[in-house]
Amino acid sequence: MRQPIAAIAIVAAVLTAACTPATPAPSPANDTAQIRYVLDSVTATGWNTGNLDMYLSAYVDSATTMLPTGVVTGRDAIGDVMRKGFWRSGRPLQQLHYEHVTVRMLGRDDALVTGEFVLTGAGHPDRTGWFTTVWTRTPKGWRMIHDHS
Repeated sequence: MRQPIAAIAIVAAVLTAACTPATPAPSPANDTAQIRYVLDSVTATGWNTGNLDMYLSAYVDSATTMLPTGVVTGRDAIGDVMRKGFWRSGRPLQQLHYEHVTVRMLGRDDALVTGEFVLTGAGHPDRTGWFTTVWTRTPKGWRMIHDHS
């Protein structure tokens, strides 16, 4: 009689393990913190240290950005635009940080992020502007798929 009870216990344990998620479901608060981390610790740090590759790592390969002349497609093309602009002297002159950042989840794996970028220092007047970015969850974490700055 002990064997059927043991078999039932094993089957119950296997079913419980199979039905338990391996990782907790994403939470909006955690997603917001992860996106803010990428903004502050990847894009701003890459910018402020003159590391364009680090800055660009926040974008997916197929990302788009909006310029006054239209849409630019692809992380490499976005990098070319940055090299001709802020990075033309090898690195940006001013330091970057973000203010008024709001993360709005658009479902489980996508978010709309708005805020203000602030460029300061280097003996120049501060430069500020508003941005809207669209983010998606990737195997590497949250990354931008569109940037309108």
